[in-house]
Amino acid sequence: MAEAEVLEQGTVLEALRDVYDPEIPVNVVDLGLIYTVEVADGDVHVEMTLTAPGCGMGPVIQADVENKILCVETVDEADVELVWEPLWGREMMSEA
Repeated sequence: MAEAEVLEQGTVLEALRDVYDPEIPVNVVDLGLIYTVEVADGDVHVEMTLTAPGCGMGPVIQADVENKILCVETVDEADVELVWEPLWGREMMSEA
């Protein structure tokens, strides 16, 4: 991965620290819901999960993640994919 893409990946992750699960006062990055962030030529693809597959707030969180990514100046397109493997567990949360 090029240095610019690594920097942009960090910028995207930093932006996602402003997205919170409405039921848990922790952002989606520290909660461990973001599995991958791939950046290429202004396009960002994120694989993320939710704390539970039946989470009613899932579409809201997914849309918020997409909107935050699109607010990053160097991003042209954002694709946010919900995945269910591996299943989320408390051990995925950061110490923060």
